[in-house]
Amino acid sequence: MQQSYTIGLAGNPNCGKTTMFNALTGSHQHVGNWPGVTVEKKIGKIHAEDVSLDIVDLPGTYSLTAYSEEEKAARNFLTDDHPDAVINVLNADCLERNLYLAIQIMELGVPLILALNMMDEVRKAGKDIDVPLLTKLMGCPAVETVARAGVGKRELIAEALRVASEKGGHAEPLRITYGPDLDPVLAEMEQLIADARFLAEKGPARWVGIKYLEGDASVVRHGRERDTGLSRKLEALVEKVSQHLQATLGASPEGIIADYRYGYLMGIAKKVVRYPNINAERIRLSDRMDRVLTHQLAGPVIMALVIYLLYIITFALGKFPMDWLDAGFGWLGDTVKSTMSDGLLRSLIADGAIAGVGGVIGFVPLIMIMFFLLSALEDSGYIARMAYMLDRVFRIFGLHGTSVLPFIISGGIAGGCAVPGVMATRTLRSPKEKLATLLVSPFMTCGAKVPVFLMLAAAFFPGAEARVMTLVTLAAWVAAMLVAKLLRSTVIKGESTPFVMELPPYRMPTLRGLCIHTWERSWQYIRKAGTVILGISILLWAGMTFPSLPADQARGFADRIARAQALETAPADAAPADAAPADAAPAGGSKATAAAPAVSKDAKGDEKAKSPAVQTIEAEQSEAQLLNSYAGRAGMALGAITSPAGFNWRTNIALLGGFAAKEVIVSTLGTAYSLGKVDAEESTPLSEKIAKDDSFSKAAAIALIAFVMLYSPCFVTLVAMGREAGWKWAAFAMGFNTLLAYVVAVFLFQISRLLI
Repeated sequence: MQQSYTIGLAGNPNCGKTTMFNALTGSHQHVGNWPGVTVEKKIGKIHAEDVSLDIVDLPGTYSLTAYSEEEKAARNFLTDDHPDAVINVLNADCLERNLYLAIQIMELGVPLILALNMMDEVRKAGKDIDVPLLTKLMGCPAVETVARAGVGKRELIAEALRVASEKGGHAEPLRITYGPDLDPVLAEMEQLIADARFLAEKGPARWVGIKYLEGDASVVRHGRERDTGLSRKLEALVEKVSQHLQATLGASPEGIIADYRYGYLMGIAKKVVRYPNINAERIRLSDRMDRVLTHQLAGPVIMALVIYLLYIITFALGKFPMDWLDAGFGWLGDTVKSTMSDGLLRSLIADGAIAGVGGVIGFVPLIMIMFFLLSALEDSGYIARMAYMLDRVFRIFGLHGTSVLPFIISGGIAGGCAVPGVMATRTLRSPKEKLATLLVSPFMTCGAKVPVFLMLAAAFFPGAEARVMTLVTLAAWVAAMLVAKLLRSTVIKGESTPFVMELPPYRMPTLRGLCIHTWERSWQYIRKAGTVILGISILLWAGMTFPSLPADQARGFADRIARAQALETAPADAAPADAAPADAAPAGGSKATAAAPAVSKDAKGDEKAKSPAVQTIEAEQSEAQLLNSYAGRAGMALGAITSPAGFNWRTNIALLGGFAAKEVIVSTLGTAYSLGKVDAEESTPLSEKIAKDDSFSKAAAIALIAFVMLYSPCFVTLVAMGREAGWKWAAFAMGFNTLLAYVVAVFLFQISRLLI
């Protein structure tokens, strides 16, 4: 039977842990979620001779105190799953800071291997690390690695295998002195815990005592459930020493523990880090770049240019594959229509399934290019700088610097998608800041909303489309921050978390790493969006198709079309004056126009287009059919509510479809305006029709832009929100966002019609 070991892979954010995981496991990995949290869980398998290693990629974290979901997932794995060993990936260029997590793992008594990553950058900076001495001082093996180049991975696997087989999942816990104030109390707590075997399954007695001193809410909660009396006694000891420390040093036990840990690590770092080839006055390239890229004035300007360039590249490169996909789905729909007889089944497949799924899959090229470029910025270290710069602004509104990435992915750069944007909130440490970011990220101008805004801009602001889109994008950011401030002051109250983010050195991303990140994120979009949209499209098709027109009304339209065709095919001088009703001829049409054949054959036998008179009657029939459908009836019923915002019944139908998917708003409006099938990217005819509609004013267009920006996220985004934050908050987003959008739309419509 093959021997199997479980190895955890731990490390701070930006230490190269994910790159190391990919280098070690390659494609032999699968992804899920950690139990109880929405943080992503990756497991890879390695076969070394007759031994199998399961490598578990732990979430990037600075600490094992269960404060964020990442820390909770990482700590629970160590205390509950009991791995055979842990590889701690370190940014060796910031050794002292990265070793802080290592000593916490060692205090837990888990066998540890240190992976000194980015050693090439250490040497480029003119430094060196005495690895044998570090191994001796830390009491655990250390291996030099360069994850992005695969350097040291064989040695790392060999050490992990050796430690796992020798230690059996248990190591002597590290014991650090925490000073004359804490050590006596910690010794008393350790004795009480050991005698009662209190939480022994979680970790050593001393470690449990340290968690109580640090105020670890998760451990304290477990302790109260296990033995309320003992837990209260431990909490009383903590309270007593806390009061003493506050009175004498103005500090907390947690702060003292952190100080002594860093003091311990500082002593080790001074001994093992050498500077053989460095001038003390030399400024590293990374530091010189940061002086410019994070400058108070130049930094935001450069960031705006970088975002604008990303926007330009995404749409420039994405246009061609998007056109190819659109053409492919168009060909597929036309093929179905040409091979199947007319009827409900053909309409369901072509207009429902193919058109609906094609509308979503058509955005995949943009999504993939955007994720590739964002991964490049993230791996290069620049996204961390963006978060650093924006934290000061975001903090005013109750958000966090890390919120910038979900905003950008959701459409902060027009054309994103709220689904991966919502999933990107996993990077936030604080649950409340994550929730606030998650709720307002869908305000951004995602790719599904862009055609709506372009259509309205072309209809009511011709020649100023670019300015309108710029204003809409900026308005989305402002709205998101203002609403976040409102939420953080009311339903999501809580202190802002400190902005702790290590600024990693700039590095060149690897093509392999970028491709892996791009595919993982893009596949989530395809799987979660494409499959759900299929069901939504079928439901929308059914809502706008059933019930059919009453038989007598359908016969009336058929008779009018027949009379119009008879009039047009008869000789002009033989047609009686009243052969067709007045409304059968197009408005303003001439006698010659009315006499054109409806559908005739040319010399080659090809069909010619229907005449304007027949097209007019069929348009009226389409409108009557739509009004009679369930969707049409709903649109009319909502008229009394939406009229204060300037919306007519056609707009109401489109907005109802938008609850399911924003992609269908333009095409639904096209059908509602009796133009037949209108592609979301070919909305110029629809813009002209809307502009000529007396019931649709410029004020209504402004109100509609605001409503589409703010109202309920699409169904797929709501599903993602439910999985990330709970279905209660997904329902809240649907109701609150729609109510907010309605209030803003009514306000803007009433103000705009007075001013415009």
